[in-house]
Amino acid sequence: MICRIVAAAALAASLFASLPAAAAPPVPVRIRIIKGARDGAASFDSQLADLRKQLERLSYVRWDQTGVENHDMSTGKPIDVKLPDGTPLTVTLVEAATGTVTFELKVPAQKTHSRLTISKDQRIVHQVTEEKGGSAYFVTVHPWP
Repeated sequence: MICRIVAAAALAASLFASLPAAAAPPVPVRIRIIKGARDGAASFDSQLADLRKQLERLSYVRWDQTGVENHDMSTGKPIDVKLPDGTPLTVTLVEAATGTVTFELKVPAQKTHSRLTISKDQRIVHQVTEEKGGSAYFVTVHPWP
């Protein structure tokens, strides 16, 4: 009798161990592509009002939002985004914890690879292309928008 109980417990434990771990819920993420320019009349796209304090610290005088995408991101599954000049950008959710996330941003054409950890109430503003003709592209990543 005891052998049967032990065997049943071992079988149940092995079946439970073979079940896949519950996947973490996806993290809603808003990805915006913006262009900063040093030349021309100073202007600020009204769609970027929530980023004004961050962007004003940079040495660009004109800011325009050129694209926005919303995704439900899962850990380890990259999202490909095209910059307006055709350059591919890959955004990967590396880790999601309670209230914080870690992202990787890769632009192979620019040989850039960044890993950034932010809290729920923050957003990344990160330059992803080299400056050309006084302009550069930036990406903003905002988890749980």
